Amino acid sequence: MNRPTASLRYSEHREGDSRHPHHSEASGSRPLVLAVGLTTGYAVVELIGGLWSGSLALLADCGHLATDAAALLFSLAANKVAQRPVSARHSFGLARAEVIAAFVNSLALLAVVAWLLIEGIDRIRHPVGVNGAAVALIAGVGLGVNLVVAWVLSRHRDNLNMRAALLHVLGDLLGSVATLVAGVLIYFTGYWVVDPLLSMLVSGLILRSTLGVLKESTLVLLNSVPSGVEFQAVGQALARIEGVRSIHDLHVWSMVPGRHAVSAHLLVDRIERWPLILREARSVLARDFGIDHVTLQLEWLRTRPAEQTIALRELP
Repeated sequence: MNRPTASLRYSEHREGDSRHPHHSEASGSRPLVLAVGLTTGYAVVELIGGLWSGSLALLADCGHLATDAAALLFSLAANKVAQRPVSARHSFGLARAEVIAAFVNSLALLAVVAWLLIEGIDRIRHPVGVNGAAVALIAGVGLGVNLVVAWVLSRHRDNLNMRAALLHVLGDLLGSVATLVAGVLIYFTGYWVVDPLLSMLVSGLILRSTLGVLKESTLVLLNSVPSGVEFQAVGQALARIEGVRSIHDLHVWSMVPGRHAVSAHLLVDRIERWPLILREARSVLARDFGIDHVTLQLEWLRTRPAEQTIALRELP
């Protein structure tokens, strides 16, 4: 007689499950494709304009844009990887690749900020003459391009990877504004030091936003308790459910930003009440903490006190 064989099927649910509006809206790759194309195209325009006008500022911004284009391309690749289904090797899927991309992009931006500050100080000490009219014209075109890209990416800000890409574009946008202002002032006043001063101001604004994304992506990669969720409060909420004696081995973390998970062992009085306890636990976690990925392991007391060998560890 042939015995039935068990088959292993991987659930379609993963960290970035498309059934969740949060991820389905943000995981589209077309915004990043547009951002890469426009950023790369404008970098070429700045390269030609910088060589034509003799503007070191435009050539430097061209290098900045080239770095951003590479970072955006990396974000696009990570976005594609994140949409791959779960497998025997990656049982959670690859949605966290977007968090890694955001982390790396933030580090790249920190390097750009450091370069802008160093270059700005050097230009204050050794001013460089530029064609103000050419700089203003090219910066005006760049401002329009960056506004379009920023508007497209801003519609997907719930995604951390998109936010990191948006920061790159905002840095380019602010850089275009600074360059435009500098070009106009240089054209009318010949005061070349305006360019490095505005560049240093822009670098400070970029730094503030970059540190926020770097902090959030680092916390996710470390499986930290999500911001706005109190670890003890989660345990106490589960312990208050009728029939639950104690909670131990409690873990709360973010799989990706906006998707939180919890796992715990629950010691209950009566095993027959487990379906009701589990239903209430899922409801409490979703309603009070926004946690929708729940893994709870059942443990129960034996009928005779002498056989109660399970050690209890109550949460404070």
